[in-house]
Amino acid sequence: MTTPIIPFRKTSLIMAALLWLMASSCNGQADPRSKTEQDGAVAAHPATFEDPLFFIDGQLCQHLRKIYQDKAGHLWLGTNVYGLMRYDGDTLEYITEQEGFSGGRVTGIAEDNEGNLWLATGFGLNKYDGHSFTVFTEEDGLLNSEIWSMHIDSGDIIWIGHNEGLSRFDGTTFENLAVPMPEVKEPNTIYSANRITGIAEDQAGNLWLGTDGYGISRYDGQTFTPFTTADGLCDNTIYELMVDRKGNLWVGTYWGGVSKYDGQTFANYTQDGVIGGVEVSGFFEDTNGDIWFGVENNGVYRYDGKAFQHYNQEDLSGASVLSIYRDREGRLWFGGWGGLFRYDHGSFTPVTVDGPWK
Repeated sequence: MTTPIIPFRKTSLIMAALLWLMASSCNGQADPRSKTEQDGAVAAHPATFEDPLFFIDGQLCQHLRKIYQDKAGHLWLGTNVYGLMRYDGDTLEYITEQEGFSGGRVTGIAEDNEGNLWLATGFGLNKYDGHSFTVFTEEDGLLNSEIWSMHIDSGDIIWIGHNEGLSRFDGTTFENLAVPMPEVKEPNTIYSANRITGIAEDQAGNLWLGTDGYGISRYDGQTFTPFTTADGLCDNTIYELMVDRKGNLWVGTYWGGVSKYDGQTFANYTQDGVIGGVEVSGFFEDTNGDIWFGVENNGVYRYDGKAFQHYNQEDLSGASVLSIYRDREGRLWFGGWGGLFRYDHGSFTPVTVDGPWK
């Protein structure tokens, strides 16, 4: 059965294309940032608008960044330039600024204890209460609205990583914290020296913060403790962090691949030749305790605690994976540069506007 699609907004294709060109080039030169960092115009109907590059026919969008299932069972899909999507089991909805959403790249999706959905974007922090969106920006006390990471901790406090550091939000008031930068020789900063690129919480309640060129930092509520390549980390420019159920910290980087920190030492799988490719993101731990992650231009890896299994990029129709998620129905989803894919029994199936969803 064809999945109903509810488009909410139509934008001029010509204007969208012009804005895309402005966002992706400068004086005729290609954007030097990784394509996972580029942002662009809000597209017209995502099912019909074709980005000038890398569009896969029939896909939901060109660039799917985050996947999350809420307590009601709705599947939320955050994109770079196509707004927000929600699949409720029957209907696929495209949500844009017309519904009150801020727009911009979606870099985080989480749900608090009261059932509110929080979305981190390039244009502020969005709260969705099931009926309407509330957007928080600098006018509300947030230090910077271009958000790159978000985490809701065990106390229901929202931590926000942005271009100017770290913010703490209790639902009413923002507290802005400056994260000290350790001494690093020739930091390879991509976007902003103060940018917090990843946030994870360990079993002791410590926050781990990824930075743009200055390694990782552990925050115990009072003190920031930095870790860099001088301490064994594979690279100082961090993409994403995740703490697994055993307490290991997984670190995805831009230039050095993947590291695992067990609290004592770093294991650098890319430097050791186990993992191919250097730009790592999309960490996910499944119900078996297996660790999944994507590598730019090099497919997906799964680690069962003993060995890594590699799924080639060709298996994903050439897509580069940014987000991995298993829903409560047991479906494993992969989103990234190339759209959405579902994994079943060892194979990847592209999910287009017509499905298959089930």
